Parts: sequence; structure tokens; C-alpha cells
Amino acid sequence: MKFHHRRQFLHLAVGAAALPTLPRSARAQAYPTRPVRLIVGFGAGSTADILARLIGQWLSERLGQQFVVENRPGAGGNIATEAVVRSAADGYTLLLAGSNDAINTKLYEKLPYNFIQDIEPIVALIRAPNVMVVNPSVPATTVPEFIAYAKANPGKINMASVGTGTVPHVAGELFNIMAGLNMVHVPYRGAPAAFNDLLGGQVQVYFPPIDGVVEHIRTGKVRALAVASAKRSEALPDVPTMGAFLPGFEASVFLGIGAPKNTPAAIVERLNKEINAALADPNIKARYADLGAIVLGGSAADFGKLFAEDAEKWGKVIRVANIKPD
Repeated sequence: MKFHHRRQFLHLAVGAAALPTLPRSARAQAYPTRPVRLIVGFGAGSTADILARLIGQWLSERLGQQFVVENRPGAGGNIATEAVVRSAADGYTLLLAGSNDAINTKLYEKLPYNFIQDIEPIVALIRAPNVMVVNPSVPATTVPEFIAYAKANPGKINMASVGTGTVPHVAGELFNIMAGLNMVHVPYRGAPAAFNDLLGGQVQVYFPPIDGVVEHIRTGKVRALAVASAKRSEALPDVPTMGAFLPGFEASVFLGIGAPKNTPAAIVERLNKEINAALADPNIKARYADLGAIVLGGSAADFGKLFAEDAEKWGKVIRVANIKPD
């Protein structure tokens, strides 16, 4: 009798264990059946936020469920990433991941997560070059002139960034290394504050992504000396590349979409397919191009490779410049 009950119990237990696999597969095929959160580690109105909302709106219209952008700024994107890592791996919480996440894997000795192990890459969205801009009062109209000016004024050139370890910071440190300079790093708590002090002359140079300053360059509020991409930007065709003066110099930001590890493969594939379709949409491409961004797309593996390469590159700069987190 006891054996009969034990066998019945084991049969029920095995059956219960198999149950979750059926709805999981079905959910992946029907996905999404409710609103999806897209977590962004930057404030509302930032370029990352704008890009996320463009994709979110497109996906909402395409898939019939709201893709809601949720801003979780702070700690260079770590707060947003941790929130996603701790979320259910069901496709209903996504992360706008990017260059700062790659840098953070090398900048911080200890994080409450392992990005590579805990985040599933879905697709790369865009890459946008950084651009070297100076206050108009700086007596330099070319990169060589600026380098000569900085060498003639050691310790007097202040370089803005949006925080220690951010892309504008490591781009500026790469410039220091390659040009043999020692500009003074001045971190700010956001792009508006950094840009305002650049306009006011408290800092002389800044290496922001092109999308945040392209209009200010066009209107002459700041002077662009070089774009940090391999070829000239279509948004600023008259501005030379940094590589023309410092061969091999490249600095850019990228953004993509990730999800908690173990998100069902069918959901990852569906999102990859739909977001690639969005990136091919002429209206989306035009909006991104207006900001100086280059559309990427591709496979989930392509995004994972891009992330790893960026982390390795900036990790070397962090070590040479001895950058430590605040």
C-alpha cells in the first residue's frame, strides 16, 4: 500500500515538474501578452531615453502591447542593470544596455552582478561617435593647434565629463595618453551641467557623443575640432576625424537591448527580429541619423561581441590612466 502511494506521488511530482515547460513555450509564441518594461539607466530627456522611446513606441504599435520606458538613472547605469538582473527572465523586463555597462565591467572590482553572465544580449541598436568640442575662446581651430596650446599651458586645461568612468571621460583620457597631455578631469553629474560649464569657460574641452551636441556645433555655440570615428560623420561632414591627427584614435558610444539571463530563446529571437525590422524602418533610421547615430542591428551574438570588444578596449585605458570609481 505504501509503495503504491509512493509511486503515485512520484508520478504526480514528475508531472508537476513538466508542467512549467508547456506554458513557457506557449508564452514565448504568444509574447507579449502584457506590457513590457524597458529599463533605461539615464534620466528622461537624455539621448539614451529618446532612442529607447523611439524603439519602444515602434514595438508597441507592432506587437500590440505597451513597451514602457522606465528611467532608473544613477551609478553609471549600475542601478538599472541590477534591477533587470533581479527581474524574472520572462521577456517582460528589458535593459537598454550600452558602453557604460561595458566600461563598468572593468572599472568596478566588485558589482552585485556579473554583466556577461547575468544579461542576455538581444540586439545592438546604434553606435554614435564622440566628438571633441572646445569653448570658442580656446585659441585652437585644429587638433594639432589644441595639443600645442595644452602643452604650452600644463595643468591649466580642464576637461569635462559626465562622471568618472563614463565614455566622455575615458575618451578624454585616451586623448591624454595618445597626445602626451595631462588635462585636468572635471566630472559633472550630467550632460547639461558639463555643457553649461563648457559654454561658461570653466572647462575648455569636452568629448561628448555627437548626438548630444550636434545642434550646438551647427549653431556655433561650441567649436568641434574632430569626430572620433573612422570616417567623417554625415551629421558634421566638415569636421575631420581624430584619426587624421592621432592614428588609431576611436571613441564612440553604443546602445542595445538586453534581458535577464535565461530569457526563453524564442522571446529573444522574436525581439531580435522585430527590433531589426524597426531599425530598417526609414522613419526610425532618419531620426537616428539626425542625431548623428549609425544604426547597427544584427544578431544577438553580434551584440555580445561588440560589448566584449568595447569592454576590453576601455579596460586598457582605465588601467593606463589609473581611473578609479568615485
